[in-house]
Amino acid sequence: MADLIPLYPVRGASAAANRRRAAYYSAAGPGPGAERPSRYQLEDESAHLDEMPLMMSEEGFENDESDYHTLPRARITRRKRGLEWFVCGGWKFLCTSCCDWLINICQRKRELKARTVWLGHPEKCEEKHPRNSIKNQKYNVFTFIPGVLYEQFKFFLNLYFLVVSCSQFVPALKIGYLYTYWAPLGFVLAVTIMREAIDEFRRFQRDKEVNSQLYSKLTIRGKVQVKSSDIQVGDLIIVEKNQRIPSDMVFLRTSEKAGSCFIRTDQLDGETDWKLKVAVSCTQRLPALGDLFSIRAYVYAQKPQLDIHSFEGTFTREDCDPPVHESLSIENTLWASTIVASGTVIGVVIYTGKETRSVMNTSNPKNKVGLLDLELNQLTKALFGALVALSVIMVALQGFAGPWQRNLFRFLLLLSYIIPISLRVNLDMGKATYGWMIMKDESIPGTVVRTSTIPEELGRLVYLLTDKTGTLTQNEMVFKRLHLGTVSYGADTMDEIQTHLRNPYSQTQPPAGGHTSSATPPRKAPSAAPKVRKSVSSRVHEAVKAIALCHNVTPVYEHRAGAPVEAEDAEADQDFSDGNRTYQAASPDEVALVQWTESVGLTLVSRDLASMRLRGPSGQLLTFSVLQTFPFTSESKRMGVIVRDESTAEITFYMKGADVAMSSIVQYNDWLEEECGNMAREGLRTLVVAKRALTEEQYQDFESRHSQAKLSTHDRALKVAAVVESLEREMELLCLTGVEDQLQADVRPTLEMLRNAGIKIWMLTGDKLETATCIAKSSHLVSRSQDIHVFRPVTNRGEAHLELNAFRRKHDCALVISGDSLEVCLKFYEHELVELACQCPAVVCCRCSPTQKAHIVKLLQQHTGRRTCAIGDGGNDVSMIQMADCGIGIEGKEGRQASLAADFSITQFRHVGRLLMVHGRSSYKRSAALGQFVMHRGLIISTMQAVFSSVFYFASVPLYQGFLMVGYATLYTMFPVFSLVLDQDVKPEMAMLYPELYKDLTKGRSLSFKTFLVWVLVSVYQGGILMYGALLLFESEFVHVVAISFTALILTELLMVALTVRTWHWLMVVAEVLSLGCYVASLAFLNEYFDVAFITSATFVWKVSAVTAVSCLPLYALKHLKRKLAPPSYSKLSP
Repeated sequence: MADLIPLYPVRGASAAANRRRAAYYSAAGPGPGAERPSRYQLEDESAHLDEMPLMMSEEGFENDESDYHTLPRARITRRKRGLEWFVCGGWKFLCTSCCDWLINICQRKRELKARTVWLGHPEKCEEKHPRNSIKNQKYNVFTFIPGVLYEQFKFFLNLYFLVVSCSQFVPALKIGYLYTYWAPLGFVLAVTIMREAIDEFRRFQRDKEVNSQLYSKLTIRGKVQVKSSDIQVGDLIIVEKNQRIPSDMVFLRTSEKAGSCFIRTDQLDGETDWKLKVAVSCTQRLPALGDLFSIRAYVYAQKPQLDIHSFEGTFTREDCDPPVHESLSIENTLWASTIVASGTVIGVVIYTGKETRSVMNTSNPKNKVGLLDLELNQLTKALFGALVALSVIMVALQGFAGPWQRNLFRFLLLLSYIIPISLRVNLDMGKATYGWMIMKDESIPGTVVRTSTIPEELGRLVYLLTDKTGTLTQNEMVFKRLHLGTVSYGADTMDEIQTHLRNPYSQTQPPAGGHTSSATPPRKAPSAAPKVRKSVSSRVHEAVKAIALCHNVTPVYEHRAGAPVEAEDAEADQDFSDGNRTYQAASPDEVALVQWTESVGLTLVSRDLASMRLRGPSGQLLTFSVLQTFPFTSESKRMGVIVRDESTAEITFYMKGADVAMSSIVQYNDWLEEECGNMAREGLRTLVVAKRALTEEQYQDFESRHSQAKLSTHDRALKVAAVVESLEREMELLCLTGVEDQLQADVRPTLEMLRNAGIKIWMLTGDKLETATCIAKSSHLVSRSQDIHVFRPVTNRGEAHLELNAFRRKHDCALVISGDSLEVCLKFYEHELVELACQCPAVVCCRCSPTQKAHIVKLLQQHTGRRTCAIGDGGNDVSMIQMADCGIGIEGKEGRQASLAADFSITQFRHVGRLLMVHGRSSYKRSAALGQFVMHRGLIISTMQAVFSSVFYFASVPLYQGFLMVGYATLYTMFPVFSLVLDQDVKPEMAMLYPELYKDLTKGRSLSFKTFLVWVLVSVYQGGILMYGALLLFESEFVHVVAISFTALILTELLMVALTVRTWHWLMVVAEVLSLGCYVASLAFLNEYFDVAFITSATFVWKVSAVTAVSCLPLYALKHLKRKLAPPSYSKLSP
């Protein structure tokens, strides 16, 4: 019978969208009467779409805008074959395929399968399942040292230093003392290993704490305590209130008499709303807890998968005749990492460890490397090429005489200071300093730097991907507007609603003695002869009553001490104290609406699966039976409830939903569309409320058809929707509500600042489309002047093809797309979708799973090559934060999981502005200047060595030996050079006021091959002047050349630091004076290298002064001219 129910066209939002989509696909054909394929035929023709490219230019749309059948066909390129294919990239493909095959053989993953789980009998599991342990560590005892060393030496810079240091063990290649090479390298490795060891130990402690949590396990002998890591598939686990669920379970029993409980899923999907879960009815009805072992029952569960919003399974009890079968869905599951919010629950474990939904949706953390480090790595490769070329030239000019191979290696070592080993030390110390500055900034209190290796990334960001709930918003809903068509009520006129609401109840007195369970019904108009126009009081009463009844909110009562109060006891004592009551629902919008009805006088005091009770303004209790509930879904965009008033036996169907879904359901009106637009522009989330009165016969007919549809085994969802649609006709429009999701402090100016800085902002949220769109507007993520293109739902390749072409037609509009449509488009048109989305000023992705968020970040990195930043506050944002080049976590209501996994932790979203504009910008500019200056310091002394060797017949003899080389890189120049980390071009206030300064950094002009080439030329010039000057001015002894050139070199470096500095800090002055004083003082102890009599003479002073002046004065003059003729952007803002 049920299977014979006709599939009437559903009038809901999804059906309307289907009709509009079908009309869109078949409109505007090439000629009148031309046949058009339906949307269902598109799927069959998807194979032809390979030859039909997306139109990526406007000319195509000017020719024809009908559909993809008229698109120009692509030229089919000739496939390369044989040797031509191999030479043109085939070899690379073959190598990649072989490597992938070997990796798959070595790391073959166990195939995930569906399973049968017997209650309380883990030993009956047919297969071995993973341990229920959480492991966030990167290494173990055996892989720690090799892993850390690999991460260090995979960079060319460090590998080069290792090879050079090891070469000093060969006597023929030994240039200087071993400590001059191994001390800096050992320092870098020691710091890195210690830092990694501390981080790894902290991760180990956190994992151990979670894995050691104790849970009650139900056995035949009673309850036993087990660790979380020892839980197995098939175990019966008892989870108390406010306790974390340790593994994925099927919900069997609860202490709540209603057979349901609430759980908090904020660490799984990012939503702070409580979710209602229902126990399996067969096990909930058992008299005692121990009876779970007296029955023969099992759960059949689908194979583990990523989707946290769906589950398919069955529960079977075999010891009954006939056997009991119950279908299981998502409402019967308890996923790991969620929290029990009410009562005590008992569940059977179906997935553990790596197979749980939470772990499968969490990506492994990657070792993040900053773009600056990668750029410096490329520059060191270029320097190495120059080093090899220069060494070969030196040997060639010798005529390859004698043991030229040994001489070649000696020249490579002599000139190895071209790539200074102190570069790594200075940069690492600089990063640590930037992190310390960020954490000490009083303007952003509570900020924590958890990854000290990438502070410069904050200054290179182009894409910022942000969560919505708890990040941009406070997730606190406030009722703002009620519109009845002819009259509108705002926050300042709510007292009028209270007055109107008292009138229908004014003739009803509160019950005496507390024995009456329901009150006399309020006055109502006769249904047989409805009035042409109802009074305002009557309309207000009906609207408030509908809002108070049409929801899924449950009131929860607690004692003062926090112990829960049973609903029945509370009702018996008539103790519905407002102070003890809190509301729980699957959506904060619902709670806001019910809290508002309470504020105007109509209070929800109790609810279970079958009834609801309201308290009127005068204290009357109104009882309603809940006959049917139609929950909200993303497809229907509405929810409804059928209730019976126990005092009058009236049956009413209430419904509320988004305006796009309700506009075709309610009776004709001329104000709904306009007012919805007005509220949306104010950033309010709108809901349309309607009702329809039903007779007993109408309801009985509906109930029988609805029950038959639910028993259908084929097309159940469609048939149920078709039956419900029969009620959704000509409903009476009651009101339009407006609810505001309050934004975090200073979200609007922060987003505006980021946009002015050239950062494109994408909002990725698990919330529904309408909510995400409202927040995008209210936060000014999308400006009021910008259009919004809502990407239509697509399910196959043909629809995606057409919708992308329609989107391509739009200009300068924000994109709003759902996770399902995004998945389809990425499957077939990944490159086209990313290219179009990147041109949008803002993108909003709604209904995104945690893995989808991470996938979007990865796509942006791959397709644009730009730096990305992800910011969120919930456990569902961890994957996105770890995938991004820079992850920022907010410590909020959703816990600290995102904060702990992030590279930077902040307390409020508005702190992002200062973190990027001030600290990110200055960190990048300082590191760029520091890195290039350290390279300059190595290049200049290598140039002097090259000049020296070329003058003395290309001898592979070092110019400076022993302590002079060590002192040059450390004691004499380290502090002034490192003081560049304190430099700043503009004040922090100016950087916040003019975020446009940040835009220049994304182009990488502070560190590029152009700036690097300038520093190379400066180094060659200064090194040549210092060496040739010393050779020209010395008179008799060679030791005088060393004294003059080395002293002039130290002075030149100190003067170059002064030339580079833009804003002096007192520590910079101290570093300059201290370094110069150390050098002068050390001259007395360097008898081995200098002639004391010569360096104390006036001749030495004027010769050093002359050489230093020639090497530095021209550069000072050039800097002054450049600042006058082509001043940098920041100098225009300086006073």
